[in-house]
Amino acid sequence: MNGKPVFKRSGTWASGVLRCALAASVALGVAQAAQAKTSLLVYTALEDEAMKPYKDAFEKANPDIEIRWVRDSTGSVTAKLLAEKNNPRADVVLGLAASSLTVLDLQGMLMPYAPKGFDQLTRKYSDANTPPHWVGMDVWGATICYNRVIGEQRHIPKPTSWADLTKPIYKGAIVMPSPVSSGTGYLDVTAWLQTLGKDGGWKYMDALDKNVAQYVHSGSKPCTLAGTGEFPIGISFEFRGHELQEQGAPIDLVFPKEGLGWDMEATGIMKTTKHPDEAKKLADFMASKDANAITARWWAIVAYPGVAKKLSGIPDNYADLLVKNDFTWSAKNRQSILDTWQQRYGAKAEQQ
Repeated sequence: MNGKPVFKRSGTWASGVLRCALAASVALGVAQAAQAKTSLLVYTALEDEAMKPYKDAFEKANPDIEIRWVRDSTGSVTAKLLAEKNNPRADVVLGLAASSLTVLDLQGMLMPYAPKGFDQLTRKYSDANTPPHWVGMDVWGATICYNRVIGEQRHIPKPTSWADLTKPIYKGAIVMPSPVSSGTGYLDVTAWLQTLGKDGGWKYMDALDKNVAQYVHSGSKPCTLAGTGEFPIGISFEFRGHELQEQGAPIDLVFPKEGLGWDMEATGIMKTTKHPDEAKKLADFMASKDANAITARWWAIVAYPGVAKKLSGIPDNYADLLVKNDFTWSAKNRQSILDTWQQRYGAKAEQQ
């Protein structure tokens, strides 16, 4: 012995060292995996409750890619994208109105791309170019939400047509979305202009305006306000109406007999994305049967045939009620329509 102390490494001590080393290795691996993930910045106008199912399903199938959402109403997302045209940030636009994506496409901002399985989708629900510049997810159409309890209390009858809403009995009883901020509001306005003609459409909106209490920021809010009884009537769309009915709200969904304005939620890849391969994977996923099955939880018409199911409160002939809609016309005339609308009715718009 040289007189130096001898330390014996017990099994407990050694196993502790091993556990620490293993934990450090795992932590390093997790950190490296996180760094290896590609982050896609996705601009969307999806309803809040729809965002998580898409994100979870896509990231499970593509663990090396994560979605970072930027969400707002359709008009606000569209304005943001146009404002960022010279310094684009988004990789993908998902769940935005097809009419808005057409606006972006006319500015040369979208990448042509036919996702995997595109030939399985209903062709008329996507951009007509080959390859398409945007791909439809679902159709949403104008719907009147009528609170039957408040209506009966205030002796306000359930309307059956757009023309009904101009009658004096509905004065102050109606809320609808502003087309400046809401895709639903814009599809309403463009449908009236296309079906009634330019002069007839503005004449109708002049009469309707006399009965509108307020133009609100989002397309779902009018139905929500009708559901809570703050107003008897909200011009909205079927997603929110169906959902509120399922939750027990005392509302009836009215599909006016003159026909329904409509639009499509759709997906497009920004031409300037720095992650084109990953962006294409997201577009592939959104065109898949699995993604369409998620979409069908809320929408009566989806792009993948045979996936949609019967939703309570939505008529069987819903697709037949949709009016003829020219997306290119809507896109080209968007700014002039919004400027005219704002000048005529903007004083009643909800402050953001």
